[in-house]
Amino acid sequence: MSKPNKIAVVGAGTVLFRDEGIGVYGSRYLAENYTFEGAEVEMVDGGVLGFKLMTYYIDYDYVIILDTITSHEDPPGTLFNIPALELLGLGSYKQTAHEVEIVEMLEIAALNGNISDVHIIGIVPEDIDTVTIGLSPRLMERFDAFVDEALQELSRVGVQAQPRPHLMPLSAVIEAYSNPNAPRHPAQQNP
Repeated sequence: MSKPNKIAVVGAGTVLFRDEGIGVYGSRYLAENYTFEGAEVEMVDGGVLGFKLMTYYIDYDYVIILDTITSHEDPPGTLFNIPALELLGLGSYKQTAHEVEIVEMLEIAALNGNISDVHIIGIVPEDIDTVTIGLSPRLMERFDAFVDEALQELSRVGVQAQPRPHLMPLSAVIEAYSNPNAPRHPAQQNP
């Protein structure tokens, strides 16, 4: 693969179901705390975009999806970095509604023959049933490793991440979703 020029980092999931929000928190955390050099990098709050994901799969050179991966064999907090084409036809990833949408959109784009290089950076959740904004204790512990895996994946394709002078902690990222009127972080005010 040649060096990508246009990269999307898509945080998938929903913040309303505890650990399901880790992908969304991850992309927001990266956007708030880093600048990127070496390619055009767009951080996307993908939520549960479904069919709209097709735009990223087709229009970007490289896509990183941050998400949960349901696994009954691996303990909560286990990290995966999987080329998305390996997921095609696998039922094990398709457990929640947005997981189904992600794989289905990959399958449609692959059939079309025009698909980006897509990687899923996933983490096994501890709790995706509780309706609350925030993360379980285990995923709070593993959040830095989750973000580091995304930064390493960007580095593998030639993107350098530079930390901003004033970092926004994960607790403030979560608070921004639980309280939309919360004070804005300086990075949000002066991108």
